[in-house]
Order: sequence, then structure tokens, then C-alpha cells
Amino acid sequence: MDFELTASMMCANYGNLEQEVKSLEEGGIDSFHIDIMDGRYVPNFAMSLNDMRYIAGATAKPLDVHLMIEHPNNHIGLFLSSLRPGDTVYIHPEAEYHPSTTLQYIINAGMTPGIAINPGTSVETIMEMLRIVKKVLVMSVNPGNAGQMYLPYVGKKITKLLAMKEDMDFEIYWDGACGADKILEYAPKGVRGFVLGTTLLFGKEKSYAETLENIRQLKF
Repeated sequence: MDFELTASMMCANYGNLEQEVKSLEEGGIDSFHIDIMDGRYVPNFAMSLNDMRYIAGATAKPLDVHLMIEHPNNHIGLFLSSLRPGDTVYIHPEAEYHPSTTLQYIINAGMTPGIAINPGTSVETIMEMLRIVKKVLVMSVNPGNAGQMYLPYVGKKITKLLAMKEDMDFEIYWDGACGADKILEYAPKGVRGFVLGTTLLFGKEKSYAETLENIRQLKF
């Protein structure tokens, strides 16, 4: 079973971020998930532009930048100038007056355009954007904090998106409360990747390499 694993770096140990990045890279992580929060769109502050720049310079792996900020179009240039072609940038459609304009900036910069869908955002409200983006990040928890409980009704949203992804040419990624049971259920159905946080990856006794290997060896 082929699926991608990305590390939620807001959960990393910032006492030694260089070693965290190196250990995850050596352990076989596919990409690094960067949660940027402004304290306005979500009720929390998380990673910063400088955190993103540091990680971008410390690894050759792709970055998945998740902008949980109001009006990302106002600052999109700051983020795009620090990324490499092929890195992914997700925006929340509710956070922007004209999200398609922001997505076009991302495309023009050579990045992979994505949208993040909150639990309360319906598929119907973002239908047109599904034809623009290449990735859809489905939030299975309300955004803003790590360690939240999974919201079961999100599964029905994923089922809708799975039925559309081939026709509209996008991939689906899972973010929030991602346990082994979610990977076992949704990877075979067509969910392409999973953001790993405190549920499966960080704060465990095993090394990142051992943890990631165990995840990839899950029995489907």
C-alpha cells in the first residue's frame, strides 16, 4: 500500500530542532508539515515564517505549508519566496475574499496549490476550487491545536471527495488525530497522505525510524 507520511512540526521538540529534522529525514518521513497560525483565523499561535525558513534550509524533503491565517494573499509572497518549486501551500478558503486569486499566485510560483477544509466546511462550498488545486487537506479536528479528538462526521466528507478526485485531478490528505486505525481504513480507499502528530509519531519511546517503519508495515 503506497501512501505518504508527513510530520507535523508544531509537535516537534524545539529544544533541538536540527536533530528533529535530521532524525525524521533519516527515519524515512516523506515531507514536513508546517502549521502557520496567526492567532486570528485560529485561536492559537504556532509556527512562524522563520521556523518554516529554517526547516526549508535544513532538509531536502518537500514542505507542506498550512497557512491558518487571515487573508493569506496579503503575505503570500513572504512564504513563496522561501520555498522551493514543488513544495505545497494550503490555504483555507474561508480566510480569503478571493481564494482562487491566492491559489493562482501559488501556481505561478511553481508550488503545489492546496486547500484545507475545516470540519464545518462542506464539500459543496469549495466545489469550484477542487478543479484548481492538486491537494485537499481534510481537517478531522477543528484547526488550531494538537491532540484534539477526531470528529466522526468528517468520514462522510472524505467519501464525497474520494468520488470526485479522479475527475477533478486532486489528491486527499488527512490532518488531525491520525491513528493507525485511520490509515488502515482510509489509505486503501484512496487517501494519499497522512499528517502525523502526537497520536502516532511525536512523544513516543521508539525512534522516529522505528515508528515510521511500523506505520508502513501496517496490515491492510
